[in-house]
This record gives sequence, structure tokens and C-alpha cells, in this order.
Amino acid sequence: MPSLLQRFARITPYFRHSRLAVGVAFLASLVGALTEPLIPAMLKPLLDQGFTAGALPLWLVPVAIIGVFAVRGAAGFVAQYALAWAAHRGVQDLREALFQRILTAQPAMFARHSASSLTNTLVYEVQNGALQLVQSVLVLLKDSLTLVALLGYLLWLNWKLTLFVGVLFPAVALLMRGVSRRLRRLAREGQDATDGLAYVVEENVLAWRIVRLHGAAPAQASRFEQHALTLRRVLLKAAASAGVMTPLTQLFTAVALSAVIVVALWQSSSTGSTVGGFVAFITAMLMLVAPVKHLADVMAPITRGLAAIERGMELLDTSPAEVGGSHQAGATATRARGHLQLQDVVLRYAGDQAPALDGLTLDVAAGETVALVGPSGAGKSSLINLLPRFVAPTSGRITLDGVALDDWQIDALRRQFALVSQDVVMFNDSITANVALGTDVDAARVRAALAGANLLEFVDGLPQGADTVIGHNGNQLSGGQRQRLAIARALYKDAPILILDEATSALDSESERAVQTALDALMRGRTTLIIAHRLSTIEHADRIVVMEGGHVAEQGTHAALLAAGGLYARLHAMQFRT
Repeated sequence: MPSLLQRFARITPYFRHSRLAVGVAFLASLVGALTEPLIPAMLKPLLDQGFTAGALPLWLVPVAIIGVFAVRGAAGFVAQYALAWAAHRGVQDLREALFQRILTAQPAMFARHSASSLTNTLVYEVQNGALQLVQSVLVLLKDSLTLVALLGYLLWLNWKLTLFVGVLFPAVALLMRGVSRRLRRLAREGQDATDGLAYVVEENVLAWRIVRLHGAAPAQASRFEQHALTLRRVLLKAAASAGVMTPLTQLFTAVALSAVIVVALWQSSSTGSTVGGFVAFITAMLMLVAPVKHLADVMAPITRGLAAIERGMELLDTSPAEVGGSHQAGATATRARGHLQLQDVVLRYAGDQAPALDGLTLDVAAGETVALVGPSGAGKSSLINLLPRFVAPTSGRITLDGVALDDWQIDALRRQFALVSQDVVMFNDSITANVALGTDVDAARVRAALAGANLLEFVDGLPQGADTVIGHNGNQLSGGQRQRLAIARALYKDAPILILDEATSALDSESERAVQTALDALMRGRTTLIIAHRLSTIEHADRIVVMEGGHVAEQGTHAALLAAGGLYARLHAMQFRT
């Protein structure tokens, strides 16, 4: 298990812009710590001389006291603000790195982590961890320096008595080491339990209609209660582990303090120490109790804070960014011709015994319109996901314009594809921003794309036109309007390869005819792959590829496949049976 210093060293690269602030916090804490011994130091002359007439100027007492506390207060403020600035700047850098990784991570990351887990880590865990670290490091810095300053004063005042103070530290150090290990383990368990609870909430928010329709609320409430109970138990264990440190530390302190007072009284009677010297020593000794207690208590929040930040760093470590070659797209370096070849491609998902694609070979010429049909589980969606490298094949070779997909620069590869899926995803932004997603906005092109998707009349009728914000995932629009907006996005991108996955499934008959006309014009001169369950929508495709069991069962034109009387003919007969 890495030490505390090693764990701090691991996160320091994200706080490199905060070095000056940390330095300021250290200096301010040092100044504040140096004022601590001044308080018992002032008691010695006050008791020895203050009650003798004329021995000590009266004005000096309030000036000294107010001055010490003013310096200490100012130093504390500067230290706290500087550390807060350093922490929030570090959190910003870490959050930006995490979000950038979410944008560029290999797609397998989204299979390992739920949306609630990623959100919890990036937004809440890192922030809460940093806030705990700010307060804890401030305590650690301030009280460590205070401890050193007070011990230095005690050694100067009476080194023999100070040796008794050393009894505290080995015992407290052993206690802190043992408890910190348990706290770290419980912090991880607490994070996992929090993720589980958040996931239950996320699922029920997304599926509230089906939960209510099927009367599943009691079952879901019981599931939530179980996860909440697990989290509560872990938190109580962590609280018990953190709480045991304080009374044990106080017990060690009481034993040492009792011994010191006894020895101090014995020394006073045998050596004739002054009352002021005795009171100053005891006061400084008592002042040690607070920093020792704080240092004992600080391990719990430091452990929790580090565990939260390390969780974000583990996400970076375990979710590498996508990699690709340097190939762009030929002489123009922007646009491919659109020739796709799949040679003996096998795709096997983790945990599945049967492959999703099994030795698939397919050649799609540039500009050809190919429809993919077949029963559920035939591998149509898996094939589509391979092309923009959303998944990687287990074996085999896929090329675009004769260049292997792995050799393409990843952004350049995906610029060649436009996708209209049955699972429409929209952002809580304006219609214009959703159409021109990821590219510079050209208002004329946006209007042309909306017109081509049979949506311009509707958009012009909105109070803010194309600047209207459409809500979370486009919830201000109907299903058909969201589908047409996705088609407008594909029209705007104008990529050489078009993927249509049930692109007209949510449209009424009138809108479908209008959009199909626009899609027919869009598909000219472009490589188009169509997934469709309604076979009537793909009858005019250049070629229909029928898939079954992860491979090509048959292919040809609509008429040829019907005449062959194979799988396509059977699927067609089932759909059009009267």
C-alpha cells in the first residue's frame, strides 16, 4: 500500500499551477505558528514582573496581546485563502483532464462505468475530496508547525521536562497509521456504495414511466433501501474508526501531562523555579494538546479526500484515450471516396460465447446504397458500430478507401460518417447548435438542412426560431420532430458515408414521404448503409445484404432476393402477410 507521501506525490502534477499559492500558505502558516509560543512566553514576565510596581509598563500588555492575535488571525486568513485557491485550481485542471478523457476515451469505458458513476466522480467526488483536503492540509500544516514551535519553546524553557512530551508521539503515530489504513478501505467502500445508490436513482429517473405503468415502485423502493442501508453501514464504520482516535489521543495526552506536572512541581521545589516559568511551561504544554488532537483527527478527512481524488485519477489510468494512425483522406485531406471493405471480420463481446460477427466479408463500393436486414441479433448494429470504430473487431480487417481503419487518424475517420439512429440524442441547446453540432455555424446551411428534413416550417413558427432551446434530450419536441432534427444534423454534416439506422421510424406517413425524398437526394453520390426493419423502405437500395448469425446469408436486389425464396423472401412475406 502506498504511503501518504506517495499518494500526495501522485496528485501533485495536477496542482503544478498552484505552487506559488502553496508556498504562500506555508509561509503564512509558519508566521501563525511562531505566534503560538508568544502567548505562554508573555505569561512568564507578566507573572514574575507584572505584579511588581513599575517593573512592567502597563501599555505594553494590551499592545502585545492584541498584536500577537492580529498577526495570528491575518496569517490564518492568508493561509486558508491561498490553500483554497490552490485546491480549486487543481480541481479545475483535474476536472478538465477527466472530461477530456470522457470525450476521447475508448468506448469500452462506457460499458464499465454508468453515467451516474462518471458524473459522481467528475462533479462531486473530486470537488468534495479537494474541499476535505484543503481543510485537512491547512490543519496539518498549521498544527505541525505550531507543534514544532511549541516544542522548541519548551526545550528552551526546560529541556528535561520536554522529554516527557515525546511519550505522546510514538503512540499517536502507531494509532494514526492503523486507523488510516482502515479509513482508506472504508472510503473506497463508501464510494462504491454511493455509486450503487446513485445508479438506482438514475435508472428510476430514466424509466419512471415503465416503473409506474408496471407498478414496480415498491420493488424499486426496496432496492433503493438496500443500497442506502449498505451505504449507511459503511459510513457508520468509518465514523467509528475516525471517532476512536480522539479519545485515545486524549488519554495519551492526559498521561503525559500528569507526569509532566508532577515532575515540574518536584523540580520547582528542589531548584526554586519561578511561578512565571512554571505557568509558562504548563501553559505551553497544555497548548500542545489541541494541535496533537487535531493531527490525530486529520487523518480521516485526508484519507477520504485523497481517496476521492484518486478515484478520478484511476479513471484516467484505466480508461486510455483512443489511438489511431495519421492517415487523413487522400489528396484533399478532408473527404474520403467511401469504399468500405470488411474481410473475414470476427467480433466477440466480452462475456458472450457466440460471436456477434462471425467471419463477415463485405465489399461496399463508393456511392453504393446497401441495406442491411435480418432478424434481431443478426449483427447489423455491430457491423455499423465497427465502421466509426465505436468497437474494435476481434480479428479480421476493415478498410476505408483501401486504408485500414486503425491507420486512420480517429477524428479524420469519423468526419467521413454521418449517422441517423433510432436512438436520437439531442443537447439542451438551440436548434441551430444541435444541427451544426461540433462544427462552425452557417445559418444558411442550417436552414437548408432543416428544410431538407421537412422541419423548417415548424422551426420558423417558434417564438425564437432556430435559436429556440429544445430542453433535455430535446424533450420540448415530439418524437417525429426529434427524428427529423437528427436527419437535419446529418444533412448539415454532408459526410461521404451515410448511416441510417431506422432513420424514419418515428415519422408519420406524410413526414416520412417528405423526408424520404430528401434522403434519396442526399444519398446520391454517397456511400449509404441502411438498417431497416420495414422492408418497404429499402426496396430501391442498390443492394440488400441479409444477415443471420453474424454473417452474410444472402445479398442482391429486392427483386432477385424475392425470386430466390430465401431468408429475405420469408421476412418479406411475414411483414406483408394479410
